[in-house]
Amino acid sequence: MTIELFRDDSYLKENSVTISEVIPEGLIFDKTIFYPEGGGQPGDQGILIVGKKKTNIIGTKYINNKLVHLVDDVEGLKKNDTVTVELDWPRRFSHMQVHTSLHLLCSIIPYPVTGGSIGDGRGRLDFDLEIKPDKEKILNGLNKLIDEDHIVSISSITDDELDQNPDLVRTMSVKPPRGSGTIRMIKIGDNVDYQPCGGTHVKKTSEIKKVKSVKIENKGRMNKRIIINF
Repeated sequence: MTIELFRDDSYLKENSVTISEVIPEGLIFDKTIFYPEGGGQPGDQGILIVGKKKTNIIGTKYINNKLVHLVDDVEGLKKNDTVTVELDWPRRFSHMQVHTSLHLLCSIIPYPVTGGSIGDGRGRLDFDLEIKPDKEKILNGLNKLIDEDHIVSISSITDDELDQNPDLVRTMSVKPPRGSGTIRMIKIGDNVDYQPCGGTHVKKTSEIKKVKSVKIENKGRMNKRIIINF
């Protein structure tokens, strides 16, 4: 099983890894700094370096429960090779900023989340909400939380603790992964936001760009989509 280094340190940009398996879709490493597509966040991209040869990693995703790095050319690569991988860091860091800002949005809109997506400089969440909220209040609230420079920390709780506190789960469509006995938690500030999440985030809210605009779309009587742009 691939060790997911990004879970504990989202700021790793380069690493030496060993190829543990070569499959038609790409490569599986013993460990990785690449985030796999999931939870609304795109899979990471970057490059793989062997000597003077560079190979593009065009995506990262789970295939048959294996974390696969999708490459455009596997020729010459084999099991047990040691290679260097480098993230497309500007793209990843943008995803980290957007993802963290969506947690801030959850703190402003205290309703269940029915869906969401993360892009480069843009993100959105859908809420189980009947009345459209005030977009100017959301915009000002997000930028205020960004300016307040809240610390973003990673911790964990047990499956039983989560069962005893079901309100910690904000997403209706995506449930926290279980099986290991512990659930990864993301906390922002002392009481801004606290919820299960497997994604990548910045270390403090001041690293997020200021939100430029907020758009609200009606996706049903009880479904409002809030889009934020940076």
